[in-house]
Amino acid sequence: MVVLACVAVLQGRTTPKLGLDLAGGTTVTLTAKTESGKNPPASQMNQAVKIMTQRVNGLGVSDAEVAKQGNNNIVVNVPGEGQGRVVSLIGTTAKLQFRQAFAIADGKPTTGAPASPAPSASPSGKDDGKKKDDKASPSPSASASASPSGSASATPRGRALSGALTAPTPKPSGSVTPSGTPSGTPTGVPSGIPQQPQQPQQDYTGIDDKNVIKQFEALNCYTGDRRAPGSNDPNRKWVAACDQKEENGQVTKYILGPVRVLGENVDGANAMPPDSQQGQASWSVSLKFDGKGGRQFGQVTTEAYRAYQQNPSSPQAQIAIVLDGQVVSAPSINRGAINGGTASIDGPPDSFNRQYATDLANVLKYGALPLEFTQSSIDEVSSTLGADQLEGGLIAGAIGLGLVVLYCMLYYRGLGLVAVSSLVVASGITYISVVILGEGMGFRLSLPHIIGLIVSIGITADSFIVYFERLRDELRAGRKLRSSVENAWKRARRTILVADAVTFLAALVLYFLAVGGVRGFAFAMGLTTLIDVVVVFFFTKPMVALLSRTDFFGRGHPLSGLDAKRLRKSAQNAAATKAARTTSQEV
Repeated sequence: MVVLACVAVLQGRTTPKLGLDLAGGTTVTLTAKTESGKNPPASQMNQAVKIMTQRVNGLGVSDAEVAKQGNNNIVVNVPGEGQGRVVSLIGTTAKLQFRQAFAIADGKPTTGAPASPAPSASPSGKDDGKKKDDKASPSPSASASASPSGSASATPRGRALSGALTAPTPKPSGSVTPSGTPSGTPTGVPSGIPQQPQQPQQDYTGIDDKNVIKQFEALNCYTGDRRAPGSNDPNRKWVAACDQKEENGQVTKYILGPVRVLGENVDGANAMPPDSQQGQASWSVSLKFDGKGGRQFGQVTTEAYRAYQQNPSSPQAQIAIVLDGQVVSAPSINRGAINGGTASIDGPPDSFNRQYATDLANVLKYGALPLEFTQSSIDEVSSTLGADQLEGGLIAGAIGLGLVVLYCMLYYRGLGLVAVSSLVVASGITYISVVILGEGMGFRLSLPHIIGLIVSIGITADSFIVYFERLRDELRAGRKLRSSVENAWKRARRTILVADAVTFLAALVLYFLAVGGVRGFAFAMGLTTLIDVVVVFFFTKPMVALLSRTDFFGRGHPLSGLDAKRLRKSAQNAAATKAARTTSQEV
């Protein structure tokens, strides 16, 4: 059943992922960029290497390599990944900011629109943020024409948000046409008189920077990389920014207020799967703030909720989550302030998938890079080891396993079948574990890993030998087989646990202190040590207890390996030989 469950988890994948030396990958060279044009400080370069290593290596077993080259270059080798994902994963500066929104509109330029609404030109028929079956009415604030309507469709984000309700990044009202002309007809104008097309009105209440208003109106989020000038500068009070993703053919642009929470105050980040019970249709990233960040986030969400109470369609009811100058999400705070020290980032299900959420959580978890980097080169590299080396390693492993099996069968006879079966079970669990770890945490099988797995065959066989020898000692002492099985197990399990604990601790220390291939060897050895404990406790011992109830083993057949008469006779012969040697030495 366990094997069937593991196979179901694999979802059709039956082969392990291979490392850089066996399958090749991608090599990216990044060059640090400084304002002065000089080489960056060595401390910042070392910090960047550390952060990149954590990003690409995940839990440290994906066989990725990050190294500093010269004074301003970093070379990254990542196995098996495509070029695009590697660049986005390691090159993202990951500067995270939380800002309150003050103006929202479609991402097309609107230069020439009046900076403040005219009372007589307020169009009717606007979407005021209510459901479709509600009747539209003119809003006293013209911001309704460009404000989102996502408040009514917001969905809860789980217990971590302390009951607060947030919505995905909203889009401008559908009443605004691509050309910027409102679909409604202005009220108070006699019919039959031709009307000139008017630009949509925008409310800039509270924004005291005319330059950012001009930048916002001229900003085009449908071209370029959607990074508005200055949008990534945490020192700027007001910034204009674009949405990172396009949704339903639209890209939204924002005027955002001062930074309220910085990414440095994020204490942890995890990718969360969709939750239909909570109305969450896409993957999301759960953020946990430190003490300072939690207080700051609670304060800004309190202000956003106060703005929502005054006007549900107000842009100030939204908190924009800005990553590297682009708005990842702008949830509406419409069910109270978020004081639990947590937040959630999500987006459209088609783009905010498992891979995107995992990568985003990964870059946020390990912090922002201290420097900005430009891509100098990117190349696909072939495997450094050929099929001959891999085949040779597998043959060596097969020979070692064969010798262990031969020894067990010759020395333990029928009891050797239990050892062989246990080795087969351990090998199967190890193989499935490698495949599952490859899918779940990016584990890639390299030559050091294979060596570690082969060496661990001896560790697994040691556990069987300890138990079998204890069992045979009980039979030599004249005890019956069934009672010997339990008594031997009580004596052997402590020895097995102590031996495996020492091996596991050695692997653990080696894993944290070593790098590269040695670290991979330590991981493989630690993994198989844990598997050895599971197999011995849940397969080997129950199998011996079951076989002891059969006539072949219970009556001590000469080929069973548990022949009590033969074992006692050999013990007596050994004792006589020892006594004779002692006597001769005394003489």
